[in-house]
Amino acid sequence: MKGELYLAWRYLAYHRVKTLILTTSITLIIFLPVGLRVLVRQSQEQLTARAEATPLLVGARGSPLELVLNSLYFESDVPATMSFGEVRRIEGTGYALPIPMYVRFAARGHPIVGTTLDYFDFRGLRIAEGTNLRMLGDAVLGARVAEELGVGPGESVISSPESVFDIAGTYPLSMRVVGVLEYSGSPDDEAIFVDLKTTWVIEGIVHGHQELSGSGAAGLILSSDTANVVANAAVVQYQEITADNLGSFHFHGDQGTYPITAVIAVPPDQRSESLLRGRFESPDELLQIVPPIDVMDQLLETVLTIEAFVIAVVVVVGLSTLATAVLVFMLSLRLRRREIDTMRKIGAARRSVGAVMASEVTVVLAAGVVLAAILTGLTSRFGSDIIRSLL
Repeated sequence: MKGELYLAWRYLAYHRVKTLILTTSITLIIFLPVGLRVLVRQSQEQLTARAEATPLLVGARGSPLELVLNSLYFESDVPATMSFGEVRRIEGTGYALPIPMYVRFAARGHPIVGTTLDYFDFRGLRIAEGTNLRMLGDAVLGARVAEELGVGPGESVISSPESVFDIAGTYPLSMRVVGVLEYSGSPDDEAIFVDLKTTWVIEGIVHGHQELSGSGAAGLILSSDTANVVANAAVVQYQEITADNLGSFHFHGDQGTYPITAVIAVPPDQRSESLLRGRFESPDELLQIVPPIDVMDQLLETVLTIEAFVIAVVVVVGLSTLATAVLVFMLSLRLRRREIDTMRKIGAARRSVGAVMASEVTVVLAAGVVLAAILTGLTSRFGSDIIRSLL
């Protein structure tokens, strides 16, 4: 049998191009449906794990999917905003711990997540280097953000304008990096976390100005009386918050009217969750309360339906490719008729000739199966990273 295997190997090595094409075809026939299924299962596990860990989301009426994707995965368009006063309303019921979120801005392609310290406890996020948020303008980076930007505690990141034509809108804010989170294998690794008030500074509804009470500020004042001072456009709005100018930042109007995109509601038990959901069932209610896992299950049902169609198409194409490979082997046998006759004339038995041909097919099939198994293993190992990069 060793002689037959050697002859088969030498033939395949000599016709390396044909061997490579056939092996690649067999590999793809096996790998594509299996690898696709592995990726879908991993994406399903990642999406549902984060959704299951988040009991309830409260947001303005609109698309529940948009609300979930923005609040849990920091993706999709910014949903309709709600007022910060709704946090006090939820807290006042006593049914849940409210964790406000404002996910609208970005810095160098990474989402800026405005929230409170309760978010870190809720997600189980730990500081790997530096400290947590302490004052206005502080920022804590996710592990991948720090790695990609090469930024650590003591340095800074600057928020990006929402558009190149935003000349009268938000001011870019230089935020001090005070800490870096441990790697968590979640979308939190790709985010920049700041205090909720810092996002309001970026939006321009919390301001810091030059001191107007000193003698050097006389040229900046248009008018003044005992109650108000009106300054001209020469007054500089700070683009960085420091210990020296922190006291100059002030709020305009009622903070309860300031915008947020969502509230994570964490009830202590099932009864509290049911009672809280009942508070938002009125048809006149301007807010919606959704369990993220229900929203993601609906999305995944659609994904699985599409997956079934894709796999069916891949199987049909694979069978067609396999039929082509069989045809190539059959045509190869016809072209090798003289070679087979020569082998018989020099004393090779019919059985040995058949073993050589069967060995060639077996080697190609075995190589395709092994390569498909390797690719499937790599997909299983690194698929989660690929999925996170695409989310």
